[in-house]
Amino acid sequence: MPTSAHSFLHPQPASAIGSWTGLPRRLSGFTRKAVVLLPLVAASVRAQKALSWQDIQAQFEASNPALSAAKANVEESKAAEISAYLRPNPNVTGLLDQFTPFSSNPSPNSNSPVYRPLANVLPYGSISYLHERQHKRELRLESSRQATEVMSQSMQDLKRNLLFNLRNAFVLTLQSKAQLQNARNNLEYWDRELALNRQRLAAGDLAEIDLNRLELLRAQFQADHEASIVALRTSKIQLLQLLNSRAHVDEFDVDGPFEFGDGLKPLEEFRQAALAARPDLAAAVESVKLAETNHKLAVANGSADPTFSLDLARNPPLTAYMGFSVSIPLRIFDRNQGEKLRTEIDIRRNQRLRDTAESQVFSDVDSAYTTLEGALNQLRPYKHSYLAMAAKIRDRVEFSFKHGGASLLDYLDAEKSYRDTRLAYLNLVGSYLVAAAQMNLAAGSEVIP
Repeated sequence: MPTSAHSFLHPQPASAIGSWTGLPRRLSGFTRKAVVLLPLVAASVRAQKALSWQDIQAQFEASNPALSAAKANVEESKAAEISAYLRPNPNVTGLLDQFTPFSSNPSPNSNSPVYRPLANVLPYGSISYLHERQHKRELRLESSRQATEVMSQSMQDLKRNLLFNLRNAFVLTLQSKAQLQNARNNLEYWDRELALNRQRLAAGDLAEIDLNRLELLRAQFQADHEASIVALRTSKIQLLQLLNSRAHVDEFDVDGPFEFGDGLKPLEEFRQAALAARPDLAAAVESVKLAETNHKLAVANGSADPTFSLDLARNPPLTAYMGFSVSIPLRIFDRNQGEKLRTEIDIRRNQRLRDTAESQVFSDVDSAYTTLEGALNQLRPYKHSYLAMAAKIRDRVEFSFKHGGASLLDYLDAEKSYRDTRLAYLNLVGSYLVAAAQMNLAAGSEVIP
């Protein structure tokens, strides 16, 4: 029976193929191995390594369109520095005057007229240059550089906020994975319990109505499992959007520690770190410097700039001369008064904005610190006592129920209490990680890894 590519891509069922000895003997050993390994290779292609937070952050910085646009704004501002420091272009003027196209001049050797329109032409040429006084060009360059620094700090502030959103989506994905694993463990545990209780029913040790109640509870475990799957896929979609990735949600995965650190640094350390690293505060400080430089430039622009000119000419027939002139505008009415006043007011405005930004830094840090403290105060008893206590109660009530010492209602309540305690702990860990991301946002750097 001849073989074709279709037989390799779509293998026949086992009943049709039989054992490997049923394959055509003309197939080489390598080909038979390819048939076996083809599904494994396809599965490995679809699988992808789980990305850590560092991998996610690197991919975000390389592909996020909003961040790329902000970086382009900084590059544009740097390009403006070139224009700010350029010198004025000199002016060149050329002139030919005193043409005589409608008259004739007598010839030196005869009285007959000769047409000579260029006989009395006056050639004239000049070059002029505007000299800028009071360091206008240097002040323009300084102003442009400071504007670039403000733009750069604004880009860093945008990155700070986007990273907060990215970290939240990353934490939500880890939390959804932990909840899914918890729901899967609960479902597997309950399936084992149902199997044991079916054996009890068969042995006459359990009423059928009690078994039905236990089987009805499995619907809740199944609902939790399905809800966890939906939550995980939704959080992955949000993360892929921030990464500007077109990867399939089932081929995308992240991995990282889903736990909390019990220690917390003093509040003052977080405040000092925020004052040193917050890009919005740095942008506000640079805006004050920029306003001061713009005021100096406005004062300099109120001064008069002379224009120096040098001209060369010739009077017919052969007399040549040169001249030099200086032109100075009289700043009698327009001395740039409005711009001087505007930039002076702008200095005070930016100083108030700097004070507001500094106050906002302290407010953000204090708020994030309070949230962290609250999350830790709730997590510590769960880790040290509540989780173990809920598991112990469930195991004891389960043992009592199996031996007739506890009612079915007690057993169901103990199971529900354990499930609620475990889920509450996972939610609190997620809240702590979000609060840690909020503290990193407030501090402007990863003060809590």
